[in-house]
Amino acid sequence: MRALTRVLLMLVTLVSALVGLPSQAMAAPAEPTLDEATSRQLDELLALRNSIPGDRTAAIAQLSSRFLGTPYGANMLIGSAAQPEQLVVDFRAVDCFTYLDYVDALSRSADRAQFVQNLVATRYADSRVEFTSRKHFFTDWATVNRTAAADITRSLSPGAVTVTKHLNAKTDGGNYLPGLPVVDRDITYVPAAAFDNGVIGNLHTGDFLGAYTDTAGLDVTHVGIFVSTPNGPMFRNASSLTADEQVVDTPLTQYLTTVPGLVVLRPN
Repeated sequence: MRALTRVLLMLVTLVSALVGLPSQAMAAPAEPTLDEATSRQLDELLALRNSIPGDRTAAIAQLSSRFLGTPYGANMLIGSAAQPEQLVVDFRAVDCFTYLDYVDALSRSADRAQFVQNLVATRYADSRVEFTSRKHFFTDWATVNRTAAADITRSLSPGAVTVTKHLNAKTDGGNYLPGLPVVDRDITYVPAAAFDNGVIGNLHTGDFLGAYTDTAGLDVTHVGIFVSTPNGPMFRNASSLTADEQVVDTPLTQYLTTVPGLVVLRPN
């Protein structure tokens, strides 16, 4: 009887230990299902990445350019508080956030396995493929593990403004993303009027740009990549505008006339 009791106690201890483990330690790594076009393009982009020496600046510039003309697709990710999260990899269409996800992960990767690992780390807190762990806000990239970038906005201009935001909280008391908490965060942006040539001159190709919004509960409304080109500074982005509906290069000075200001994150 005492032996049976000891065995039961050991089983209880083992089960308790397993229950306490993080979910990613017990779950098999997420594997996306790739369509034929995405699979082929992924191999081409990884080959391109492996051909680019040096730091990630050149890699981000060239990899992001290969998506120019890719159709815009709204809400490309699958998952919600009521629907299980899926690890989506689909290059046939991108929204502004998945575009950045893919370019960032590609710039860090030499093969498919690394790409999947880096995409998960870029898109999800602690690499947990769950809706509640998805980095829903642009500034999550600079604050949530694994951070993909550093927020350099304050260093760019003495005119930078900091506002405390209650991310995910609507003014009517509801949430933009049901099932997720409200996060208090200081958001720093450079107002469009202060975003002069001096500020633009301090940007690096590959910097991630977010269009700051005055709307309560949100940090930005759109994101893209800064690229210095022979035609001037560009905001490379997956545009939902009717005139575009694809990944395009928008002259940065032109884009600045349409937004309150920009948040700038520099890739780690």
